Amino acid sequence: MRNILTIVFGVLTVHATATCTREQLTAATDDLLVVQATGKLNGAASFASTIKYTENRKSMDLAKGILSQALTIAHNRSQHDVPQCAAFSELIVTTAAKPYVIATQLRLDNTTQKISQIDNIVTTKGDWLFNVTGTYYWASREKWDPIPTDKRDTREAIQAAADAYCNIFNDKSIKVPWGQPCARLEGGSYTGKGQATDRCDVGIPSGVKLINRQYVIDEMYGTVDVQMDFAGTGGFGQGGLPDSHEFRVEGGKLRYVHTLSSCGGKSCM
Repeated sequence: MRNILTIVFGVLTVHATATCTREQLTAATDDLLVVQATGKLNGAASFASTIKYTENRKSMDLAKGILSQALTIAHNRSQHDVPQCAAFSELIVTTAAKPYVIATQLRLDNTTQKISQIDNIVTTKGDWLFNVTGTYYWASREKWDPIPTDKRDTREAIQAAADAYCNIFNDKSIKVPWGQPCARLEGGSYTGKGQATDRCDVGIPSGVKLINRQYVIDEMYGTVDVQMDFAGTGGFGQGGLPDSHEFRVEGGKLRYVHTLSSCGGKSCM
């Protein structure tokens, strides 16, 4: 079993390579969708009997979280990280009474190949730039197809592009591999118009740290989702905002960025 090395803010972490397959991860995200659609936690083959669960960066009982609610999912997309035995799903719920945009990371146990950890970033009315109509409109029109094998970026290149984007919020000297076109979907706000001139390098603040990053990477789709604390050293409080940034990287350049930030039930717009 080989190891994966990840460096985040100078800290070297060794992750044992997982033993799962893409098929097992796909089955896990399929089960996730069924559970979220029905609100029934029992009976999903991929779910372990005990699952470590966080919602908006706080530990809680899985049975009391968003997965216990039956939601009508209007749009979903999943990516699968075989080396880490992890997966990511983006779920959009357009129901007027209870709209949600949810970013879910899940991890399988190396021995049982069952889901042992789920981390959810859940956004709804009052959260940062939340507009589910806009989110659904733009997300459903983007192209996130598999990238041809000979054109795929390495895991390292995909993560480096995401980290450069995250780091520029606190250090404007960072060189970010901006693509063109590139479009950022932030809440329901979109920087693109479906044109070749679309750009992502707009509206980026200064002096903001994006910390405690957790990654799910899929080279087949050129994607990486990063769950983290946005402005973790101040501005929005010591813990920062629970945040998900997902990136699509094509040819080493950023193509799409999807961001979710939870305000903890209080309006931060």
